[in-house]
Amino acid sequence: MSFRTPVALPKSYLLLNHGPLTLVSSAAGGRKNVMAASWAMPVDFDPPKVAVVIDRNTLTRELVEASGEFVLNIPARHIAREALEAGSRSGREGDKLAALGLGHAPASQVGAPLIEGCLGWLECRVLPEPDNHRKHDLFVAEVVAAWADPRVFDNGRWRFHDDQLRTVHYSAGGHFFATGEGFDIPI
Repeated sequence: MSFRTPVALPKSYLLLNHGPLTLVSSAAGGRKNVMAASWAMPVDFDPPKVAVVIDRNTLTRELVEASGEFVLNIPARHIAREALEAGSRSGREGDKLAALGLGHAPASQVGAPLIEGCLGWLECRVLPEPDNHRKHDLFVAEVVAAWADPRVFDNGRWRFHDDQLRTVHYSAGGHFFATGEGFDIPI
């Protein structure tokens, strides 16, 4: 996890603002898991908050409810296959991180791991909203620490110079898009 620098919390929304696929990592009771989630987004600046949909039938949901924490990991293109598998397998069948060959490192503020091969990481604590969890599988959480790979994220901007170090967007059926070329319009 050598390519990781802190992102100021009020600017952490910039890691998700372009709508990339995320990997939700979780941990509780000595168990760790990871799942893919396309439905994740920033929802506030200060304190920074995110929202993510976590299906009630998943091991990730069980671990998030037990711990009140998770990490939104933003995978790079070079681990798109592992991200697809993370969304296609159940962690109840065994250690999904090991089965997928996904390395991980401890987070700084939460018990869920930071997944290697990612370009951004948002450590999150769930804001209890049992009605939203039950009715909509929707979790809102405060971002308590944020990190980015400085090779592609610097000064609040994504800069993709290597095709394998691009974030990805998942549409369905194994089909992905790599984040394209950025451009600026003077304001």
